[in-house]
Amino acid sequence: MKIIAMAAVSALAALATAACTQTGSTERGAVTGGLLGAAAGAVIGNNTGSGDAGQGAAIGAATGAIAGGVAGASSDRNTEAVGYGPNGEALVYDGSARRYYYVDRRSGRTYWANGDYRG
Repeated sequence: MKIIAMAAVSALAALATAACTQTGSTERGAVTGGLLGAAAGAVIGNNTGSGDAGQGAAIGAATGAIAGGVAGASSDRNTEAVGYGPNGEALVYDGSARRYYYVDRRSGRTYWANGDYRG
């Protein structure tokens, strides 16, 4: 139980840190996936087979990092700029609204590609 608690606390701390980074989704996905995979692997490794939590954590971390990196890279590809705003800002696709927007460099506000305020 002690291992489960330590793994859970480590995973939550890492998720909070990963969410605040300025890097792309690939890096955040790899870090998050690795940490969650390590936690899950430690629990599974401790409760099955030879009871080796360390080996389970290592396998889970590697698998989670690869899966998270692939998922993050897919997200990065979906947000690549395909055009530019009026002041040369890159347009970014908002999947939930199915529209492109840009961030005004001077004010930091976001606008839809047609110039309407996004909020």
